[in-house]
Order: sequence, then structure tokens, then C-alpha cells
Amino acid sequence: MSKKINKIFGTICSGILFGSFAGLMIVVILYLFPADASKSEVHPEDPVAIEQAEPIADAGNKQDESRAEETQTYTTSGEIDATETADNETETQQMAVVTDVTKVVDEVMPSVVSIFGVYMTTEDFWGYQFSQEDEGSGSGFIVGENEEELLIVTNHHVVADSTSLSVQFVDEETCYAQVKGTDADSDLAVIAVNLKDLKDSTKKAIRIATLGNSDNLKVGEPAIAIGNALGYGQSVTTGVISAVNRQDSVNENGESLFLIQTDAAINPGNSGGALLNVYGEVVGINSSKIAGSMIEGMGYAIPISTAKPIIEELMSKKTRVPVEEAKKGYLGISGINVTDEVHDLYGLPYGVYIAQVYDGTAAQKAGLKKGDIITYFDGESVETMEELSALLDCSQAKSTVQIGVMVTTDGGYEERMIEVILGGRN
Repeated sequence: MSKKINKIFGTICSGILFGSFAGLMIVVILYLFPADASKSEVHPEDPVAIEQAEPIADAGNKQDESRAEETQTYTTSGEIDATETADNETETQQMAVVTDVTKVVDEVMPSVVSIFGVYMTTEDFWGYQFSQEDEGSGSGFIVGENEEELLIVTNHHVVADSTSLSVQFVDEETCYAQVKGTDADSDLAVIAVNLKDLKDSTKKAIRIATLGNSDNLKVGEPAIAIGNALGYGQSVTTGVISAVNRQDSVNENGESLFLIQTDAAINPGNSGGALLNVYGEVVGINSSKIAGSMIEGMGYAIPISTAKPIIEELMSKKTRVPVEEAKKGYLGISGINVTDEVHDLYGLPYGVYIAQVYDGTAAQKAGLKKGDIITYFDGESVETMEELSALLDCSQAKSTVQIGVMVTTDGGYEERMIEVILGGRN
């Protein structure tokens, strides 16, 4: 029995000794080869979890800062200094304005107007020309005022051949307007509304537009177009600046016209309206739209930096106010428009070809002859008989005007300025 007891006791002691040795070896191994903390499970309440979560939060902050910087670059244009948008509040506002333009529209809409006109159009049927009245619409924006007038910018083609113009403001009040000056080559015009015709409520509702700097535009930055699309009233479309310095055409002086291209929808009636940046500054004057079954999202605007000096010149011109019928000046010619076809076929300068000079009239007394081509009248360029008639309607009988004509000399044409004292209708 004692042998059996000794054997059992020895076995137990051996097991205890082996277990102690094995445990000691495990401790030594763990000490010499610690476990990789990155592979261990982390619990939210464990301090290690907080320590490891901090770098992730920093990465998120860096992403947010990167987005803010990208948005700042995306929305910055004109002469705005990027350092002005350093604080978080401004950056947040800039991020929002890319998709939400309501604030910009609220600020700018009072400066944008709808223009409606009655136009005299001429149609050619088997060599005979017929004139008839037609209605049309366009857009414009308020650019300034003087002591007597509110001045509005639009396109030349919006007012060309018009017999009457009316302007509708943001409060839906409508006033008649007169042409102050036009520039056909740049497709720009300034019209004027008499301040006496404006209601006090309208004067409080409207504002003068802020002009930006189109030279600093970046391709891809947001663009907002406001205008009287299809004559339905003011509407807003958005897009981006698709391209800058797009060559549109070459005028008769050989000068290239460079435009802003945008995918903001520009439709008939938008002509003369404002193309804006996200700061509500006018960076372009919407002018035309390429339309066709294979073309989509290509609208064009005249860069405001190009237009500014022309606008300033037009603002300084004399406003043309129609004279009473009995007091209107009379020139005494019949004229034919030099169309593109006639220009290309016969090489005639653009203007009004004098087909006949009537006896005893101001034209005959001044020396105008059949075959001469009128290109200027009282400081304004003239390309059609309708434009000449509109200028005569604003000229008094017995007034003296300067008329520019192209006369034939040695097979060519030479420009001359002729002083004419207009006659009366009687």
C-alpha cells in the first residue's frame, strides 16, 4: 500500500512541477515576444481605443479642410482675395452657394429687367420689299443713372429696328425706354428710362448691378444666367464657365470677337441679360445661343471687361427721343439695305444704298447722289433703312446733322462726311 501511495504522490508532484514549468515558460515567451497591439481587439471603453481613434479623426479633419480649400478655389473669381474666405463660416457659405444660388438671385434680380419691343421688319418678295411690324423681347440690366435717366445695358440686336421699347422691372412695373447709344460691332446698346416715369416704389425696389472682372474667370467655375427667356419673364439657369476667349466672328473692321462660353441655358429672350459669378457680379452679357439637333449646352456671353469701355461711351451719348410728326426732319431719299448677299456679289460697303434723291430736298441740296451709301447719321452707325428712319424720327426739322457716306471714286469707295440741314415734312 505504501508503494502505491508513494507512486500516486510522485505522479501528482510531477504534474505540479510540469505545470509550473510550462506556465513559467509561457510568461517568459510573452515577455520576450509581446503580442502585436494592432491585431488585438479594441473596445470603445479601452484607453487604447481612444488613442488609436485620434489619427482617424485627424484624417477626417484634413479631408474637410481639403474640401473647403477646393470649394474656395472653385468659387473664387474676379478680384476677390482668397484670404478673405479663411474663416470657417465664410467657407461654409461658399460651399453652399455652389448648389444654392437663391441668395445671389435675391441680390441681383432687382438689377435685371425684361425688354419688350415693336420692330419694323423688311421682307423681300420677288425683288419687292415689304415692311411690317413685329413684336419681340430681350433682357438687360441696370448699369447706372444720371440726373434725368436710368441707364440699362442690353444687346444691339435687341433694340435694332425697334419703333418702340418698354422695360419691365422687378416689381412688374413697366416704363417706355429710348435708345441712348448702340454699337453693332460689339452687339452692345444702352437704353434710357426717364426717372420721372418711375414710381417711388419702383425706385426703392431696383438697384444698380455690380460689374465684375471677366479677365479672372476660370474654366469650370459656377455661372448663373438671368434673363427674359422666351419673353415669359425673368428666369434663372445655372452651369459653369465652359471656356473663355472663344472666337465668335470677325467684324467688318477685321477685329476678332472673343466670347465666354457657358452651359447655363441661354434661350431667345435671354439676349442682353446678365451672366453672373457666385458673388453676384456681372461677368458677361448674354448674347447668343448655338442651337441645333446635334448641339446642346453651348451659350455665349460678351466678357464684361471687354464691354465696359464701350458701355461707358454709349452712356455718354445723346438719348434719342421721337419728335412729333409735324416737327420731324426730312432727308429726301429712298434707300435699299446692302445685305450680305449684295455685299458679297457686288462688293458694296454695308449701309443704306441711295436708290433715289428727290428734287428740292435736304439730300439734294447737300450733294447726296444716287449710288452713295449712307453709313453714319448724326454720330450713329447705320446699316439699314430702318435704322436711318429711326434716327430721322428723333431729329427735328431745320436741325444740322453730319452724315457719313461712301462715294464711288476710281472704281472704289471713299468715305466722306457731309453736313445736311434737314427739311420739314410740309
